[in-house]
Amino acid sequence: MTPPHTIAVKRIYEPAEPGDGTRFLVDRLWPRGISKEKAGIAAWLKALSPTDAMRDAFHHAAAGSDAAWDAFRSVYLAALDAGGEDIAAALAELDTARKKGPVTLLYAAKDEARNNAIALREWLEAREA
Repeated sequence: MTPPHTIAVKRIYEPAEPGDGTRFLVDRLWPRGISKEKAGIAAWLKALSPTDAMRDAFHHAAAGSDAAWDAFRSVYLAALDAGGEDIAAALAELDTARKKGPVTLLYAAKDEARNNAIALREWLEAREA
């Protein structure tokens, strides 16, 4: 069996490139100033995004702190582990795309090191291990 292709993470404000493969937006809210045409996404996987409560708690915590990031990741990854029909459907779409080629998870956050797409990629890679 061929292993799934790579998962890249990229800000949606960066231009689309051929190497991105299939692009998926994984934010709960549509990013400001980005048209659907410019986004160039295959799908908007809202089910894999953190809830509004999770986002608010993370953004209102001590900005950029390790504790806030760890708390966010813990709650967010637990929600992904809990699953549900919407999450299962989004994962099926993502898994299908990964069998065909690389995928890129898109996010709008300014922090390129601590955002939901980074945490989601970690979770996706861990579920394969």
